[in-house]
Amino acid sequence: MSALPWTIYVSLAGAALLLALGRASPGVARGLALATALAGAALGAAGAAGFTAQPGLQTLVDIPWVAGPGIRYHLAADGISLVLVLLTGLAATAGVLFSWNVRERAAEFFALYFLLIGGVYGVFLSADAFLLFVFYEIAIVPKYFLIANWGSTNREYGAMKLVLYSFAGSALVLAGLLWAHAAGGGQGFGLAELTRAASALPAAQQVPLFGLLFVGFGVLAGLFPFHTWAPTGHVAAPTGVSMLLAGVVMKLGAYGCLRVALPLCPAGFAAWQPLLGGLALAGILYAGFVALVQEDFKFVIGYSSVSHMGFVLLGLAAATPQALAGAVLQMFSHGVIAGLLFAVVGRMVYERVHTRRLDHLQALGLHRHLPFPALVFVIAALASMGMPGFSGFPAELSILIGTWRTAPLWALGAAAGVVIAAAFTLRVLQVSFFGPAEPAAPTEAHPPPALDPITWPERAGAALLLAATVYVGLKPDALLGWILPALHSPALQPILRGTTP
Repeated sequence: MSALPWTIYVSLAGAALLLALGRASPGVARGLALATALAGAALGAAGAAGFTAQPGLQTLVDIPWVAGPGIRYHLAADGISLVLVLLTGLAATAGVLFSWNVRERAAEFFALYFLLIGGVYGVFLSADAFLLFVFYEIAIVPKYFLIANWGSTNREYGAMKLVLYSFAGSALVLAGLLWAHAAGGGQGFGLAELTRAASALPAAQQVPLFGLLFVGFGVLAGLFPFHTWAPTGHVAAPTGVSMLLAGVVMKLGAYGCLRVALPLCPAGFAAWQPLLGGLALAGILYAGFVALVQEDFKFVIGYSSVSHMGFVLLGLAAATPQALAGAVLQMFSHGVIAGLLFAVVGRMVYERVHTRRLDHLQALGLHRHLPFPALVFVIAALASMGMPGFSGFPAELSILIGTWRTAPLWALGAAAGVVIAAAFTLRVLQVSFFGPAEPAAPTEAHPPPALDPITWPERAGAALLLAATVYVGLKPDALLGWILPALHSPALQPILRGTTP
């Protein structure tokens, strides 16, 4: 357990050291970045090895920070935060491997990269709401520079839209936290203290307070109709950053909804619950239909990411123990699978053929020229569709079953979303990799494409993410054994619906 805070410190120290390197060679920057990512992942794994699952947050560090408003540097963990710390280690390592081709100002790129990662670790380990907000903002700021400087396809617009949406959501969150702090008499920002103060407010005050917190965090989680930043940002971002946006940054919003909004305002949640379920369902179906008609390969994956995050939000809205457990499991699963899909599209394919248009890719017959990416995408597509044997299956099944217990119509609508996801996934798989049945005869004017071979970092990154989705798909209890006890915490009891599984 004591190793977990060091995930933050190592990431931020790595960012500082990379920034100090200045214009060092890309090879040195990449080596230090990989060492930092691996160290963070190893520290997360070491913390998990010494973790005993039980209800409630287990304190790691708790010292005064700002005495006046009662802000503390309070880090703590339970099974939910532990699962997301492990996801962050996987995503950070894979993202470095798929950013191995970054040569322009590589040290600066990876410095911003690990500033973002340090903020993500901090959010998942914060037990003080103001500290959580500080780390939340630390994770948001580097995204703009990473996309605007190293991105493509309207990168300035994509970066600005992402950050504006993020900061608009942050403003709502900050207003909500200050309201809850005032309700507690200004005694502190500890999650436990704020929960006691805010949950004692009358329903008339909890309803708007819950809206500020849930919608504010939900913007970053892709909550419909505030989701449009996500596909645009994913497409504009460089591959490693796309992997982080889908893999862990969107999880910050969902985690904030679960850790802050739901426990603080149980009466507010009860009033908002029907609307939240409808918005989650709208996100699943709308993003799925848009993905079905997209002609840009990366936009398909971007809208697919929004649709799958809709299942997380649906699990939160249903609020049965099984649905909540499935939502956390889906956060992990989506982080791994979406990261893998973006890696194939952005790094293995686009940077070799220099097009993402499906009609152009269809003419190439890429399965013949890029067999390894084709194989990886087939497996990742099966995982994304929720096929048994992969992490998406137990996650989505838990959400659907848990939702059925309280809202059968929501579950039926989400099941339709699964069918739509299968349709757009199979379509893009067929069109992008398995084009003409027979290769066109090469001519002097149109020779067969000569594509760069797949590199060892790409193979290693793909293997890492594939192993994670298969392992959790075959042994979901490895994570559920941590998640389920955390749902018995006193903070979550007032919002739970149904019976404990």
